[in-house]
Amino acid sequence: MSKPKSPRKVGEKEALALATSVRGSPQKLNLVAALIRNKPAGDALNILQFSTKAMAVDVRKCLASAIANAENNHNLDVDALVVQEASVGKGLVMKRFATRARGRSARIIKPFSRLRIVVRELEAE
Repeated sequence: MSKPKSPRKVGEKEALALATSVRGSPQKLNLVAALIRNKPAGDALNILQFSTKAMAVDVRKCLASAIANAENNHNLDVDALVVQEASVGKGLVMKRFATRARGRSARIIKPFSRLRIVVRELEAE
């Protein structure tokens, strides 16, 4: 016997991609994610391709994965996809230290973030 099939985490005409450990703060990642919310998927890829933000590379990879999931796993039309959701959350934080003058030390925090992108197929009107 096998486990029962888990229910879908998104709707019928939607596809999901997760980036679970993006190296960078959630605040910086959210600035880039805000650029693509509610945009057509092709336009969002172009925006991320020509963005000067360093986090745009990781967001573009996750968006490309969501588009590929929609096409291959859920048989959705790629040309009709829109970025329904681009949400950012906190991940783990690596703590390091740097030595300072007079025997002191300073803490360095290296944050990670989570990115969740949902694309939805719009119906033809």
